[in-house]
Amino acid sequence: MAHDLAQVYRRFGEVDAPGTSALYTRVAVAISESDDALRAIGTAPARKRSPALILAALHDLALAGRAPELAAAYADGDRGAAADAAMDTLRRMTDTVVALAESRKVRLDETGRHPVLYPSIAATAHRVGASVIGLIDVGNPVGLNLAVDRVGITYSNGQSLGDMSSPVQQSASIVGDRVVPTTAVPEVVARVLVDVDPLDSTDDDDTRWLRACVPPDQPERAAALRAELTLAAAAPPVLVPGDVVDVLPDAVARVPSDALPVVTTTWSLSRLPLERRLRFLQRLDEAATDRPVAWVSVEGVGVAPSVPTMGDRHASGHSIIGVTVFDHSMMRAEAVGRCWSRGAMLAWLAH
Repeated sequence: MAHDLAQVYRRFGEVDAPGTSALYTRVAVAISESDDALRAIGTAPARKRSPALILAALHDLALAGRAPELAAAYADGDRGAAADAAMDTLRRMTDTVVALAESRKVRLDETGRHPVLYPSIAATAHRVGASVIGLIDVGNPVGLNLAVDRVGITYSNGQSLGDMSSPVQQSASIVGDRVVPTTAVPEVVARVLVDVDPLDSTDDDDTRWLRACVPPDQPERAAALRAELTLAAAAPPVLVPGDVVDVLPDAVARVPSDALPVVTTTWSLSRLPLERRLRFLQRLDEAATDRPVAWVSVEGVGVAPSVPTMGDRHASGHSIIGVTVFDHSMMRAEAVGRCWSRGAMLAWLAH
């Protein structure tokens, strides 16, 4: 077992970490060569021994002030000291590290997808004629998408949307010559987060864990995440935990009757089998019995049921931005754009 675990950590250090975290490259390789460190990790359940998870647990302890030597090494960017401190922390605090790993999941690339969502939500509300909306974000554990109306967005063609004085500013490159619509997102009167295991943006332990999942030598990414978490905490959503398909009706019911419920999914439906995705679509249709319900999807080609693929191939490397409106058993689905690199590049298609 120790030999296999050593190989996992060496591979992470030599193959996965380079290019993203020089600190983690050194730490992971050092762990792979330490019998004591491997024995400590081996006390965790097999599915909780991954390098990303154990390194996040160590980082959490450093951020919490419970591993000061590790925190100092991370702050200094001293790779050798970080490797030594990480292994020492593993030996001294084995039970604590394992308990953290057992209770948490790695949350990678947590950020709002505002450049693709803002114009899509605004255009959808405009088409339905909605002056107020309620946002329901599905499958993203901390719901940073729910602050879409309170951020500033700049596009490579010179366009800007949203609040340019916001502490959260994001950007995206425009592909092609079609501009994104300049319609503003209407007033948001409800924010609802739906996830199997939602995190609370006002909870110190939850937000620290999200920060711990960012390698300590990525300060710009960490600063951007802190700013988004602070913005989210200023208007925290209603949390609706549970299977996203089963609890969707409850989430829609949290939106006042005079507001348009706008459900958003960003690369979250791919975790569901086709049968559950079709059931998700049915749930949205059922919720629209008495009022319109909108769904803005940013998913891989063919992942979002009903959204046209425009002849694009599955697993083609880009995603399709879809807008689907349900209204009294009528459904209108449209592909309004394509995006690449998790929304960093956007081609708007709708007229």
